[in-house]
Amino acid sequence: MANLQLKNVQKRFGNVDVLHGIDLDIKDGEFVVLIGESGCGKSTLLRLLSGLEEISEGDLIIDDQRVNTAPPAKRGVAMVFQSYALYPHMNVYKNMAFGLKIAGQDKAFVKSKVTDAAKKLKIDHLLERLPRELSGGQRQRVAIGRAIVREPKVFLFDEPLSNLDASLRVQTRVELGKLHQELKATVIYVTHDQTEAMTLGDKIVVMNKGRIEQVGAPLELYHHPKTQFVAGFIGSPKMNFLSGKIHLQGTESTQVMLESGRIIVASVDSSHLHQGQTVTIGLRPEHFSRQCVDNILVGQVSLVEHLGEVSYLYMDLNGEGELVTKVDGDNDHRAGDELSFGIDPRKVYVFDEQGAALDRVKLQ
Repeated sequence: MANLQLKNVQKRFGNVDVLHGIDLDIKDGEFVVLIGESGCGKSTLLRLLSGLEEISEGDLIIDDQRVNTAPPAKRGVAMVFQSYALYPHMNVYKNMAFGLKIAGQDKAFVKSKVTDAAKKLKIDHLLERLPRELSGGQRQRVAIGRAIVREPKVFLFDEPLSNLDASLRVQTRVELGKLHQELKATVIYVTHDQTEAMTLGDKIVVMNKGRIEQVGAPLELYHHPKTQFVAGFIGSPKMNFLSGKIHLQGTESTQVMLESGRIIVASVDSSHLHQGQTVTIGLRPEHFSRQCVDNILVGQVSLVEHLGEVSYLYMDLNGEGELVTKVDGDNDHRAGDELSFGIDPRKVYVFDEQGAALDRVKLQ
């Protein structure tokens, strides 16, 4: 496998800047997920890595070799596309063997590689079928198998599960995670689904408008987002945001006044801000509690989503804004109910006017 580095990588299409100086180190064997909103540049970055697009500026280094101008076949990468990109007139075996055949490998070697990959992916009984005779999940496995047989240094996945239905997406996601553990491969995986990112990635790269917003392990991004954008992107349902102003600064405790005049206490360092400065409060749905006596918020339930084990309550805070709370699935809450919830000050996030997170006091 391989180490990979991007140094100040930029991409322009005419006069339009798409990527604005990407710096990233990927270690041998890491599963790295690129995530962000549509148009953030994640798929463009993947195409630069594969050689399908030219780098406008900067360096792409694979195993200490600069490969900016190297053709795709010489980079040691294999890409799995969202559309599968299978040859419709070839059966599964021929689709998986095609790259090796073009490279001039002998038949015995090709057969060994294809058979081994097919067994790993549990599609060895499908080798004689044409793509049109396969389900979506089976086609995706064939596309992955075609990449595996080439034994690339780096695997590139471009939203490979987006065409699958919900249950098959979960199943295939688990299989991908197991396959990575078996192959010990270096993987760069693009998705817009933060659940995929959290469950698959050793490292998550959150992108925003052609820039890297934050890089870190899944739980690091969840617990310690550096910006409001990352905080709102990681977590499902997304973090609630309420507007307010600094009421009292401090190095370990901060008071924020909401528009209604209600005070919310957060265990963050706001000593560099001033009274009256506009900030945004961040509250995760799963951090509310009916038993907590701190930071009480009162609201009216407007919608209940029953999901079995858990339910989500959508609440109107009587002029203070709206939020979503997570409660136990065995509840009898209904639209129109008035409820109160509290939240521990140590679990309250605060973001300044530029969207930067204030430093939080460590949880005990």
